[in-house]
Amino acid sequence: MKNVDPQETSRRERQILDALHRDGPATVSDVRARIPEAPTYSTVRTLLGVMEEKGLVTHTERGKAYVYAPAASSRAARKSALHHLVETFFQGSAEEAAIALLQESRLDPASLERLRKRVAQAKQEGR
Repeated sequence: MKNVDPQETSRRERQILDALHRDGPATVSDVRARIPEAPTYSTVRTLLGVMEEKGLVTHTERGKAYVYAPAASSRAARKSALHHLVETFFQGSAEEAAIALLQESRLDPASLERLRKRVAQAKQEGR
């Protein structure tokens, strides 16, 4: 089993991973129902097999069906995706990414207060 960076996946593989992270473990039929313009059953089954060989997904058996799940936790996937986003679009600057998020989002006062507390906590922890 290889260990592949999720950023080095095909569009279809990313769609499948997104669906598994968003909606939880799934059979081939479930995956097909969760992705737009899904390919055939056999194509999705083949993709999941390839993804398992790459170390991107795992499976368990439920009766005769395989149930697939992401190999990495949602937290690890978020961290990897966020790192890729910051490196690719913000030249590695977390500050610029945070500013862009604040400019593009409409945060209510309670959300802004929670964010202010998190920034203060990070500052106190030396981050």
